[in-house]
Amino acid sequence: MDKHLKETRIDGEIAYNGGFLKVHRDTVSLPDGKRTKREYIRHPGAVVIIPVLDDGKILLERQYRYPNDRVFIELPAGKIDPGEDPLACAIRELEEETGYTASEWKFVSTIHNAIAYSDEHLDIYLARGLTAGAAKLDDGEFIETITATVDEMLDWVRSGKITDVKTVIGAFWLDKLRSGDWKLD
Repeated sequence: MDKHLKETRIDGEIAYNGGFLKVHRDTVSLPDGKRTKREYIRHPGAVVIIPVLDDGKILLERQYRYPNDRVFIELPAGKIDPGEDPLACAIRELEEETGYTASEWKFVSTIHNAIAYSDEHLDIYLARGLTAGAAKLDDGEFIETITATVDEMLDWVRSGKITDVKTVIGAFWLDKLRSGDWKLD
């Protein structure tokens, strides 16, 4: 059905092979038969957690992100390890980054955050029934946890205080769930 839009790989190579990311450079045939190059990043996928405390506030993180040289406000998230179940990853990442565990987990959605240059996808989970504990940060990882209401998050999105795409989408999901416009299965 979408043949008039599909590009077909002819050949390719690894342009860069790093410890975490691999950049591919492929030659593709366009729908009109012409050839061109496509460079893209292969990513193992990640999870995003929307941790809702018993008082309705959302557990967030403040973390410095080197490529943008600033601290971002984000929902907890992390890379899926090879062969790891996404929910198991979410459970692990929430505890590692924040120290919290959750008794209730719901799948929210899958998003593709960089479709022009990466195959990365993020599976979003809602976590409730939170219990505080000690964080188990990776070596070299520095995270500060904060809390905010959904309204504060939406204000921070509007004002530009929150710009991280996964967190912006999480705030919008929370608003829709709170209003009853959207429901989770």
